[in-house]
Amino acid sequence: MTIEVSAPKKDIVTRVLKQSGHVGFDTLPDQLVNKSVQNGFVFNVMCIGETGLGKSTLMDSLFNTNFDSVASPHTLPNVKLKANTYELQESNVQLKLTICDTVGFGDQINKENSFKAVVDYIDVQFESYLQEELKIKRSLVDFHDSRIHACLYFLCPTGHGLKSLDLVCMKQLDSKVNIIPIIAKADTISKIELQRFKGKILEELQKNGVNIYHFPTDDEAVAETNANMNEHTPFAVVGSREFVKIGNKQVRARQYPWGTVQVENEIHCDFVKLREMLIRTNMEDMREQTHSKHYALYRQTRLLDMGFSDMDDDNKPVSFQEIFEVKRSKHLNELQAKEEEVRQMFVQRVKAKEAELKDNEKDLHLRFDKLKKEHAEEKRKLEEARQKLEEEYLEFTTHKNHYNSANHTMTLGKRNKK
Repeated sequence: MTIEVSAPKKDIVTRVLKQSGHVGFDTLPDQLVNKSVQNGFVFNVMCIGETGLGKSTLMDSLFNTNFDSVASPHTLPNVKLKANTYELQESNVQLKLTICDTVGFGDQINKENSFKAVVDYIDVQFESYLQEELKIKRSLVDFHDSRIHACLYFLCPTGHGLKSLDLVCMKQLDSKVNIIPIIAKADTISKIELQRFKGKILEELQKNGVNIYHFPTDDEAVAETNANMNEHTPFAVVGSREFVKIGNKQVRARQYPWGTVQVENEIHCDFVKLREMLIRTNMEDMREQTHSKHYALYRQTRLLDMGFSDMDDDNKPVSFQEIFEVKRSKHLNELQAKEEEVRQMFVQRVKAKEAELKDNEKDLHLRFDKLKKEHAEEKRKLEEARQKLEEEYLEFTTHKNHYNSANHTMTLGKRNKK
């Protein structure tokens, strides 16, 4: 039975009606919030940067906790990615946070393939989600979404611009993840050098066509704030696990012989701006951008590689089912052709084996006949030799008897003479 479903027309005019009383669907936002709070939230952060730039310290400072990270050596032969998942709770909101660290990034003498491990890891997370999405019986609600929502790219505070490794890596990643460049350990350069460094970074990013994440300005509620924060990128940050008493408050800070750098003091660094933009304002937008932009691009590319498309050869819309049926028919035909090829190959091999066995049998018969003839000839020769031997024996016996008889006669003659 075939069921035809007519597609809705795009030019349908929607009528706006007024209710005569309260219905209750105005509680949908509350229902959505309650459901979201009940399910909890997932946020995955990747930290890319050279060893010793303070990636782990900054993550501890951002989420105001201690993730018990272990210091990495500078002697690793390859880049390794280490992901750890934590359960955090603030008020009644639960957050499943995954922090992925690029251990050994930039420590090798040959840095040509340093970014490859990072790109492969992001693609693996996309592929894992895609495979779950394509399952007949899928469970995306319970599935742990490990796709990277934000990439904090830590830049060494050299003051001289970006390294070639940073440009190449960010160029490879800008279509796969939301990149937020960060100037690490910003307290090691002066304010004037910092501003020049920021301008140099943005200039080189634009010149090389690297697209970083820009905070959205389409929402009126946060448009002004985000537009202002976009002008402060890349953020110059300082992190610390130490607390120093300043006045009557304990604050995160770094103490030096010449003074104290407060992590949450906006005059000293951009840490507060980064935390505001990353966590408090745009976390959901980065999650949405990851799904609707970066994952959608990966999904589109993978489906095209599989042979699926929204348009046929005549540039007409085609359904997923039609493409599947065509591919299924093509696959069955290929299997049938392969089966026939294998069958023909099997028949040919059987015939070749049969011919080989027949040749071997013929050779055996020839060898048997030859051996039989040789045996008969040997037997004949042996028989002739036996007959000859018997004749010689008979002749010998006759001569022997004649000799014995003659000897006996001579003996009797001598006795008679006496």
